[in-house]
Amino acid sequence: MNLTALKGIGEKTAGLFAKLNITTTEQLVRYYPRDYEQFAAPVDLSGADTESLVAVSGHICGNIATRHVRGLSITTFKALCIGGELHMTYFNMPYLKNSLKQNMTYIFRGVLHRKGTHYVMEQAKIYKPEEYGKMIDRMLPVYSTTKGLTNHTITKAMQQAIAQTDLSNDYLPAKIKEKQGFCSLKDAVKQMHFPTGKAELIQARERLVFDEFFLFILMLRRLRDTNQELPNLYPMIEVADTRRLIEALPYHLTKAQQKVWQEIQADLTSEHTMNRLIQGDVGSGKTILAFLALIMCVANGYQGAMMAPTEVLARQHYETLLKMKEQYRLPIHPVLLTGSTSAKDRREIYAQIENGTANIIIGTHALIQDKVCYHNLALVITDEQHRFGVRQRESLAQKGNTVHVLVMSATPIPRTLAIILYGDLHISVLDELPANRLPIKNCVVNTSYRETAYRFIEKEVTSGRQVYVICPMVEEGEMEELEDVISYTAKLKQALSPAIQIASLHGKMKPAEKNRIMEDFAAHHIDVLVSTTVIEVGINVPNATVMMVENAERFGLAQLHQLRGRVGRGAEQSYCIFISKSDKPETMKRLKILNESNDGFYIAGQDLKLRGPGDLFGIRQSGDLRFVLGDIFQDAALLQCASKWADQILAEDRELQKPEYNGLRDFLEQSTINEVDFRTI
Repeated sequence: MNLTALKGIGEKTAGLFAKLNITTTEQLVRYYPRDYEQFAAPVDLSGADTESLVAVSGHICGNIATRHVRGLSITTFKALCIGGELHMTYFNMPYLKNSLKQNMTYIFRGVLHRKGTHYVMEQAKIYKPEEYGKMIDRMLPVYSTTKGLTNHTITKAMQQAIAQTDLSNDYLPAKIKEKQGFCSLKDAVKQMHFPTGKAELIQARERLVFDEFFLFILMLRRLRDTNQELPNLYPMIEVADTRRLIEALPYHLTKAQQKVWQEIQADLTSEHTMNRLIQGDVGSGKTILAFLALIMCVANGYQGAMMAPTEVLARQHYETLLKMKEQYRLPIHPVLLTGSTSAKDRREIYAQIENGTANIIIGTHALIQDKVCYHNLALVITDEQHRFGVRQRESLAQKGNTVHVLVMSATPIPRTLAIILYGDLHISVLDELPANRLPIKNCVVNTSYRETAYRFIEKEVTSGRQVYVICPMVEEGEMEELEDVISYTAKLKQALSPAIQIASLHGKMKPAEKNRIMEDFAAHHIDVLVSTTVIEVGINVPNATVMMVENAERFGLAQLHQLRGRVGRGAEQSYCIFISKSDKPETMKRLKILNESNDGFYIAGQDLKLRGPGDLFGIRQSGDLRFVLGDIFQDAALLQCASKWADQILAEDRELQKPEYNGLRDFLEQSTINEVDFRTI
């Protein structure tokens, strides 16, 4: 049903929902909250956690004063609370002077700071005790929004959509629900949006996360069955071009690279089609192996294609390959095809691809568009493969006729999980970094270290280096206790020298704007880039030597390691500063694992041990496969459970023809559940 059928949703509001890829009520009900606002009982001020969102009860003592500074009105007063005195500050809210009454009790809810001997709150929300009492223990949904669309509007629309959408057709086989004790799909969706309690929310999330994993694995298994042991229609022989290139490189391949290159060559020269994943840490040397495979393919008279998740990364691959062509006199003709390629250039490139003149094609999703016709495509490589859904990989592979497939992932994950997630692929592991790489120096600190970090950033920039700063949120107000890109950029411009060029980057920007900023950073027109995790796989900037992550406690270890991989790519010493707002021993213990090791596989294993299934609200998703709800580390037990059920059902009825699987079969045939979720914040 179209969204405009809902009360209060006109064409304008429907257009805003469309920016979130929501056009129907069915899509809306599957747009789950990214968090929940929980109203805890007021606490004693002296025992409250600082740098956390808390509620305290108190009454106003002394005067309420308003002063004006450079066009900004600042209202201040003190509140006497249980456990101490609280200093309150509000910006551009002068009306508070008239609306608040002396000696009357209020509930103040906000992020609590300690400045010297004082407790401080800024812009805290104010409630009357009876009003706040009604909200204690309630969990209100918080959705990812877009400009012009409020959380309130989404919530109201969601209540209507759930009431009007038929969720009674539950595709999960009854025996799984019974054995696992899962609630119905209808109850799970309702509780996910509007939970009646934390226990009900955990139960609902468990059901929906299982569904995601189960459906994804079923599709993978069926894809593997169709791809397994297919005859090699593009037989190749080992060639002198790759041997000469390996000998001419200014560095030696590591033992791990040599081993994986032998595996790739064995695949390409065997009787069967290659389906291989190279799994390796950032900087372990996957790209040169991809280039060697492309060169071997071309030397055997075929075409090869390489798909990257961003235009900037695609362009960097293309330019690197062009330099290698000139430097080593390689017999290749690469072309670059992206969404921003002009219509005139695109027509010319299409023609070169179709007639075979272009024998290596580097690009983004543009490579799989209908208009692209390949001459004799034999090899398809996807870089940062977790950014593409199974069907997107399939679409590129289907541009040829049973082509060789090589996929690459920079996120190391434990082998037990990798076998499940990449079930259609043989796995090669690069577990060794080049000898000339300096280990990154790490530190895990609290917010009191910020000023020292700022001075260190200035020192590095003065030395000609560049810096990344990561924040978990895009803009102020999304979650009060978290740093956001937009206001943090403004804060840094005040804190650092005016000579330092600072810019921001986040997932809500238009693709062209994101590409421009990443290219400017790569070209060193920007010194400090403040960004969300959108930069995880975006660019290779060897000159960047500092990575500072705010609210590090909100990220999984695997994702923090992935972010750290953006630095340490050049000859200079690199540094990573993890700033945590939480001083809790368990938080610091977890983050200090990053101090112990730069080995992504070790860190991924530790992440798996430390993440608990009840941790719904603290740690953000890991940096790998981005399921809508599921997290491969936090929900590892559910992932393994889903894998066992998928194997059991396919062993029993591979085509899902039994009546008990009708709903499941129908859902799989019409679903795109196996696509990666591209929502970023």
